[in-house]
Order: sequence, then C-alpha cells, then structure tokens
Amino acid sequence: MNGPSLPETDVSVDCDDWLKVADIEALAANAIAASARHLARPFRQGAEVSVLLTDDATVRALNKSWRRQDKPTNVLSFPAASPDKVATAPMLGDIALAYETVAREAAVEGKSVIDHTTHLVVHGFLHLLGFDHLTDADAEAMEEQERRILAMLGIADPYDDKP
Repeated sequence: MNGPSLPETDVSVDCDDWLKVADIEALAANAIAASARHLARPFRQGAEVSVLLTDDATVRALNKSWRRQDKPTNVLSFPAASPDKVATAPMLGDIALAYETVAREAAVEGKSVIDHTTHLVVHGFLHLLGFDHLTDADAEAMEEQERRILAMLGIADPYDDKP
C-alpha cells in the first residue's frame, strides 16, 4: 500500500433531491479522501466516516437535538473520537448535509451545488478531526486548510467575495 491509510466513506442518500447532483456519492468520498491526503495524518486501517445526504427537516431535528438550535443548517458534524484519538479510532464520525439549505446557499452565492457541497463535506470532515471556528485564529486556520484542499480539487476559494 502506498502512503497512509485513508478513511472509508459510507454515504447514505435519504433525500432524492441529492440525486440531481451527478455522482454525489463519489463527490463526498473524494472530498474526504482529498482532505485526508492533504492533512497527511495517520488513520487506522478501515477507519470510517459516515456522510448523510438528507433534507432540511432531518438536519433541523438533528440540530435541535444535539445543538439546541431549532433550525436547519447546511452541515453538521458529529465527531466519534477526540482529536487526540483520531489516528486509532475505527469511526471518525458522522457528517449530515441538508439539500435545501445547501442548494439555496449555492444559488445566493453564485456557486454550483457541486462546489458548495464539496466545500461543506471538507468543512465537516475537518470538524471531525478537531478543527473549529470558535475564535478568529481557529477560523483562519480552518479556512486555510479548506482553501488548500479545495484548490487541490480545482474549486475556487469559497471565502473570496469576488465574482
């Protein structure tokens, strides 16, 4: 085997709207793999990441249950291991994306749903590894990783406000 082990990505689609996005399951898996390759962190052989492609109602219920926020959001991440245990964890965690919110944001921001979804999967995966944006310094560090990973995938800087 060449290089470090990459996490396996289990993608579940429970909202048919996601099927409008070409090769959505491969897109999610590729975003996770590119993130893992870029970060060059060790992962346990067979480590898993679960990605749920769902709707606003499901994400709203998850957000209400886990974050006490009764509203949908674009992406939620649920780490299964603390950042210092990621290298040996069999399960890295779960990521959930809400189609309606993702599609609406992409339209408002003038981005393709594919590029915005890829960004959010990368963002969600970074959260599973302990990245966060609670402080300005943490946000800058996380955004820099996102920019680099997305550039590897041929996606423009999502934080660049220029058209």
